[in-house]
Amino acid sequence: MNPEPATPAVLDGLVEILGANHVLRESADLSRYCRDWTGDYEGQALAVIRPSSADEVAQVILECRDKGLAVVPQGGHTGLVNGALPGDSERHVVLSLERLNQIRRVDADNFSIVAEGGCILSVVKEAAEAADCISPLSLGAQGSCQIGGNVATNAGGINVLRYGMMRELVLGLEVVLPDGRIWDGMTALRKDNRGVDLKQLFIGSEGILGVITAVTLKLFPRPEKTETAFVGLATVADAIALYNRARRQCSDLLTAFELIPAACVDIAKDAIPDLADPLETPCPVYVLLEAGASGLVDLRTLIEQFLADAMEADLVLDGTLAATGAQAETLWSIREGLVEGQALRGYHLRTDVSVAISDLAEFVDEATRRLKDRCPDCLSLAYGHIGDGNIHLNVLPPVDLPHGQKEKRVEAAAQLILDMVDAYRGSISAEHGIGRSKRDAFLSRISLEHRDMLLGLKRVIDPENLLNPGCIVPEADAGDMG
Repeated sequence: MNPEPATPAVLDGLVEILGANHVLRESADLSRYCRDWTGDYEGQALAVIRPSSADEVAQVILECRDKGLAVVPQGGHTGLVNGALPGDSERHVVLSLERLNQIRRVDADNFSIVAEGGCILSVVKEAAEAADCISPLSLGAQGSCQIGGNVATNAGGINVLRYGMMRELVLGLEVVLPDGRIWDGMTALRKDNRGVDLKQLFIGSEGILGVITAVTLKLFPRPEKTETAFVGLATVADAIALYNRARRQCSDLLTAFELIPAACVDIAKDAIPDLADPLETPCPVYVLLEAGASGLVDLRTLIEQFLADAMEADLVLDGTLAATGAQAETLWSIREGLVEGQALRGYHLRTDVSVAISDLAEFVDEATRRLKDRCPDCLSLAYGHIGDGNIHLNVLPPVDLPHGQKEKRVEAAAQLILDMVDAYRGSISAEHGIGRSKRDAFLSRISLEHRDMLLGLKRVIDPENLLNPGCIVPEADAGDMG
């Protein structure tokens, strides 16, 4: 990053629109916008601009376009694929959505909420709860990630098996286009069959087609009862079998079903030293499951009977059912702590892959075995969302290994995992997106027709490659109008 540059004249128009306080130019001010939270990626920018309305976003985009500047939209900055970092200290301007942070409306009768793109996810969830509803997207970063970024990356999280990805939760969008026009697609209708659903173009587009300034989301009735259980099993295959039972016996009440191998509990203890083992009997594999219901459903009895049947079938070795909300939070802290524990181990491989649920056990067993052969001194962790086939297959090199050696281990492990995902006809990115870090792997795995349609959309909507250049598609391809 350039040290303390003088104010370039090229930014004067932006200062006129937003005021000097919202056009950041000094290195100390730019720093937090140019480094991702993992510390793995660092970028550089000419400036950071902070508009407070869709109209201001439109004005600054036109100004940047006029001055030949590229705009990198940025939300809560919690992504993992280098999708929102600037890369050019002379040309890239970060557009932070942090000041577009208002809840515009909560409609409990329509079970919907309207929030500006910079609203923190936890704030959206709190507003829904105040209306006796829930906004079901649930992520570890929900205290800092922003709803516009959640939409732009089609966020997933732990509740996908019941409520779906972000794509299923969005009713309407307000988007500022690269030419400065504001597209008002803020419908709150659940049934609207007027041709092509244009909002889907922007969900998961990672800011390369438009800037999401507001969103209308579905809400759901708040469950009156929640049951959380932590159970131990012998194998991943047993965990899949338990999931199949849960889907049939617990019906649509199941909200989360997380695979947590024993090694992950140890990693969680690194982050939470006083974390106690929830079960008396250590098991090779654990599952954290949750269900929710309202009305006349006797959820406690249902879950107790489900677990009793699974134990009688010798599928579950041991288990505990949370008696209080505090106990449920303690069980969930294992899942949350294992992410923090990995960060404490330093540089490591994070993956976000998916395969068919029916292939999941075989995939995890084969991948774990092959990673052990390829990187015998590394710790492999396979955990995640069984209910949607999404596994985080991460590889942690020895903490004291020199960084260059860690990079070699990570590169070898990453290639092995990519090859395995291909063999199982899976996805290299189940929920984190493509960004820049997965761009080449993504493009090498899609058909010519897929690539042509993707580039065609980019060239039609953003012919000057103004928005988030280099994300998902290379700058050269995006700008080649030939």
